[in-house]
This record gives sequence, structure tokens and C-alpha cells, in this order.
Amino acid sequence: MPYRWTTTGPPEAAAAHLMLWPHQSLGPQGFVTFFAVTASLLALPVLALVGSAALWGILPFVVAAFWGTWAAVRLNGRRAARLHEDLTLAPERLTLAHVPARGPAQTWEANPHWVRLTLHEKGGPVPDYLTLRASGREVELGAFLSEDERRALYRDLGERLARLR
Repeated sequence: MPYRWTTTGPPEAAAAHLMLWPHQSLGPQGFVTFFAVTASLLALPVLALVGSAALWGILPFVVAAFWGTWAAVRLNGRRAARLHEDLTLAPERLTLAHVPARGPAQTWEANPHWVRLTLHEKGGPVPDYLTLRASGREVELGAFLSEDERRALYRDLGERLARLR
């Protein structure tokens, strides 16, 4: 599950902290495997031309293709690693911070006793769209999660909000 709950403070006034992040489909092992296969496939035309003058004509393009793919995957991984959401649920304040891949973080605060958690099964930008509403404002939560993960988060966060009230 790409989210984790932690608690801080004494048990009677503990604040729960939720961190959500998008699923990273290409981990370190997958990265190595992908580039080993890519290098092998790019080496085939190079090996066929070893010993001929045409090798020097194709070699810069093969190196550029490998380097371009490497740079694109690394850049995408760095941007995806920055994207996350932090929700802090304390007895008197609920705070949500959305940190996008680019740009400044966006924050929203409300009294947790007035917050309404809603799972929009249809009609949202994604299926099972999860929102928090309070003080006349509605914000999305975990839009980058899968449908099953949003449903699980809805149950989990709903239970915690109910216990807090």
C-alpha cells in the first residue's frame, strides 16, 4: 500500500500522520534489468558492424539513444519521487499538504470535527474519487492511488476520523 500511518505524542493527545505517495513501478532492480536489456538490444546492430567503417556512422546514434533513454527514466523517477501528500490528524486540527512533482506545496487546514470524507464512486476525474470537505472547500486526497487503494484509505481514514470525534 503506498501510504503509511505514524503517530506522535502522548496517547491521549496523539497526532496521526499519513504519508501518501504514488506507486513506483520501476524500482532499483527493475531499472538495472531494463537497462541491461536495452543495452543488449542496442548492441546488436553495433556487433553486426564491428570491423567496418559503418560502425563509426551508427555508434553515435546508438550511444545517444541509450543516453537519452537513461536520462529520461532518471528524470521521471526524480520527479515522481517528489510527488506525495502529507495529512496530519490531530485532535484540534487536520492539515493536508500536497507536494506536486513541480511547484510549491499546497496546504489545507480544517477542524477534524467538521471534516466530511467522501468517496465519489462516479463523476470524479478518477473512479472512486476521494475528497475531504470542510469550511466550504473540498480537496482531493490520493488521486494518484489506485481504485482499491483509495477505497482502503477511505475506510481507514473514516475510522480514524470517527474515533477522533
